[in-house]
Amino acid sequence: MSGLTKRQKKDLTRIIIAFVLFVLLIVLEHTHVIPESFAHSYWMIIPWLVPYFIVGQDVIRKCFLGISHGQMFDESFLMTLATVGAFGCGELHEAVAVMLFYQVGEFFQGYAVGKSRGAISELMSIAPDFANREEEDGSIEVIDPDDIEVGDILVIKPGEKIPTDGVVIEGEGLINTSALTGESMPRSVRTGDDVISGCINGDTLLRVEARKEYDDSTVAQILEMVENAASKKSRTENLITRFARYYTPAVVIGAVLLAFIPPLISGHFAAEFGTWVLRACTFLVISCPCALVISVPLAFFGGIGAASREGVLVKGSNYLEMMSKLDTIVTDKTGTLTEGKFKVSMIDAANGYSTEDIIRYAAAVEAGSTHPIGAAIVQACDKPYPASKVKDEQNFAGKGISAKVGRDLICVGNRGFFEENGIEIQEDIVEAAGTYCYVARNGKYIGTIIVADMPKAEAKKAIADLFAENVRRIVMLTGDSEKVAAQVASELGISDYKAGLLPLDKVKAVEDLLAEISGDEGSSNDRKLAFIGDGINDAPVLSRADVGIAMGSLGSDAAIEAADIVIMDDKLSRIPAVIRIARKTMSISRANIVFALFVKFACLILGAIGIANMWAAVFADVGVAVICILNSMRMLSK
Repeated sequence: MSGLTKRQKKDLTRIIIAFVLFVLLIVLEHTHVIPESFAHSYWMIIPWLVPYFIVGQDVIRKCFLGISHGQMFDESFLMTLATVGAFGCGELHEAVAVMLFYQVGEFFQGYAVGKSRGAISELMSIAPDFANREEEDGSIEVIDPDDIEVGDILVIKPGEKIPTDGVVIEGEGLINTSALTGESMPRSVRTGDDVISGCINGDTLLRVEARKEYDDSTVAQILEMVENAASKKSRTENLITRFARYYTPAVVIGAVLLAFIPPLISGHFAAEFGTWVLRACTFLVISCPCALVISVPLAFFGGIGAASREGVLVKGSNYLEMMSKLDTIVTDKTGTLTEGKFKVSMIDAANGYSTEDIIRYAAAVEAGSTHPIGAAIVQACDKPYPASKVKDEQNFAGKGISAKVGRDLICVGNRGFFEENGIEIQEDIVEAAGTYCYVARNGKYIGTIIVADMPKAEAKKAIADLFAENVRRIVMLTGDSEKVAAQVASELGISDYKAGLLPLDKVKAVEDLLAEISGDEGSSNDRKLAFIGDGINDAPVLSRADVGIAMGSLGSDAAIEAADIVIMDDKLSRIPAVIRIARKTMSISRANIVFALFVKFACLILGAIGIANMWAAVFADVGVAVICILNSMRMLSK
């Protein structure tokens, strides 16, 4: 096995040595090398204690520590009590075999946990170790990331991690975002682009202005989420924890009763006591709940690790369990289903002008505008007029803008702006969703530019995949107009939507849907609602839903903080993948529970009536645990 820790290598060495001694003693006994008189005496316990203590020393130590701290009812106590009882009954082979194979199970458990921690350990390695801060005299000082202040100029050399969120002020190149997003393709950045902490710079030097202190950076938030995830257990895990708390003392009491009551009832206490003590020890070994208390959390831990490899952070296994029961998804529109950036979606020319004429005139007027709609128009123009030809710009806030382009007066604005200036617009020229920007030349209408927030490329397929994963209903909520909402919903295959909503209206809509779901008989535990959002105005809704899902790359800090699941690369296609991971996790957990309980209870009954011996007990304990652990490890291949 590759990737063993120093402790695991030591444990494996002890297991091998103990196993060799175990086999050697059995061979010596069966070949009669050991004198028969010695082999059947109490002195024979001494050589068997050697492999027993080699392999079981830490179990015995934990047993006595648990007793000293008043916490004796755990698997170490059960193993020690059972094996000491077996030695007392003269079952030397079985006593050593139980401890040996128990440690084999513990070794597999440790290896499995280590493997499942792999993805999360990789995630934890995104934390930067240092930062290069540029001083006023141009010198570079290497500082701790915690010492970064907003406004600091950071020099990111090739191969180094970006220590905090910022904006590129000099340089151009590629950054590796795979540790955060799971995306293997590097991202291109240039001057003016935002960069987030935890990414690795490519092969060119970048100068970045810090926009956040390290504690507020993306990487710090991610690490905090991962560290806190283990504390948020699923309902299944909590059930197993409570089960083990009462189950272990119950079986110890049951074993004591099994050792004393039957021989007392039979009237032959002295003759039968040893037989019933051995059965009680077998009962104890079988009853050890490690298969459940190990394999179920391991499955959830593996599920969280599998999700992180998909570029999705799950803040706790309870949210993974809820994702497996997802019935309704409510989603924001802007920045979630759409790009969150305006683009020219349509140009309609009139009165003999071409679409190229319309966009060139409009881009010339909007060249100096800081409005996102104006920026979209400028970006859509391939052949802009030289700046020297544009003069006398006038901006009418909330209405439009005008300027002289050469000898022509060009106006770009909304309907109200044109009506105020007596410019007649041709009605019903186009019928499309978006913001309408009308263009006029020398007081005469010449065309319309429609600017819209376009759906994300993968959004339609992601919606279809969600329906394929048996999500019953998808509802889109937006503050946009009815026309815009209807078109986006139609393009993406969403039948339910609500338009013109304020942030509080979104909360009310989600509460109504939650009430509708809980009002259906028998659905409160089996049908969950998730909300997907990215903006600061989505934070209240993310908190209100059963599962809040935030877009992490473009999403606001408030949305990420309020969310239960964070998609690091903003791809909606990650959500169906997480649903599949969640359902596979739940399937594995249920299979482990059913299998472990069935085998244990069957063997407990057989052990109590004397049919199952210590070797059957070893299988019921260690064998079942190993099988359940190996089953849980299937999550690691996801």
